[in-house]
Amino acid sequence: MYNRILVPVDGSPTSERALSEAIRLARLCSGAIRLLHVVDPITHVTGFERPDIYASRIRPALLDAGAQLLARASERVAAAGVPADTALHESISERVSEVVVEQARAWGADLIVIGTHGRRGIDRVLLGSDAEMVVRTSPVPVLLVRASAGPGTP
Repeated sequence: MYNRILVPVDGSPTSERALSEAIRLARLCSGAIRLLHVVDPITHVTGFERPDIYASRIRPALLDAGAQLLARASERVAAAGVPADTALHESISERVSEVVVEQARAWGADLIVIGTHGRRGIDRVLLGSDAEMVVRTSPVPVLLVRASAGPGTP
């Protein structure tokens, strides 16, 4: 059914919850997981950084943090007995959602499992929704996993 499940991870609790769902599905379907982390420098820089400082310190730190995040997620998937590989992608001008859809196509994913913060109103307008754009443009089914609404909420 779902042999190749793409899971974008960013280290957030919502992303962690999506990974749990993906592991559960992969185990049920005897599938494999590809963990994807997109380094998006635009979300981490102010524009006041000198180019040499960005190139020598900030960019390597962002890439290293992404690699560490993928390693932790990969260990979690392996501990569940699910085959997994990882992909670290640096986005220069693309939206994160575009990278996710592009990677799903390139890898031949059957499903994308992604966490969503469920923003509404002005927060959604100002911050945008990468998960929503993935749903709108994905060539494969997308499972959106919301954050827990609080204690006692599944």
